[in-house]
Amino acid sequence: MYKIIENYLKSKVESWIKYYMENNLEDSLKEFISQGYLDQRIKDVVLTQYIVFGDDNKLQLSPSCVVNNALFNLSSGNISVGDYVFFGHNVSLITGTHNYTKFGLERMEDFPEKGNDIFIEEGVWIASNVTVIGPCQIGKHSVVAAGSVVKGNIPSYHVVAGIPAKAIKEIQVPD
Repeated sequence: MYKIIENYLKSKVESWIKYYMENNLEDSLKEFISQGYLDQRIKDVVLTQYIVFGDDNKLQLSPSCVVNNALFNLSSGNISVGDYVFFGHNVSLITGTHNYTKFGLERMEDFPEKGNDIFIEEGVWIASNVTVIGPCQIGKHSVVAAGSVVKGNIPSYHVVAGIPAKAIKEIQVPD
């Protein structure tokens, strides 16, 4: 008897869900879209959620930094981002590397676990679409221009640009 009642209730619930999905789902989605709810949620995910590849214990982010939708690759080192550092969009910080003298699966699996640390000091501005490849240190209050590739150290109070990034201007420190 219980089985009959259970099957009856299951069929009623399933038919109600099917009816609701067929008749109300589209209207509900249209309502969300018209209210801007989904647009805002998509923007929040795409523009403000960073990605960590590797052991997230190797990542140190100051509470005052803004990293937007950055990628942190921690395969081969630590990354430290200091106070008041801010990133444009699509910034990649990469510690990982592979042994180019190997081939196939061996090349994929052969990478150092440390030694390619990235340190970004206080007040640095890293513009959109920059790639930073460790090991390197970016000095205080420097600016990395959009689209640049940083490989090596950047002194404090400098603007760098290009592939590879090179100093193009020194920033005057106020008295």
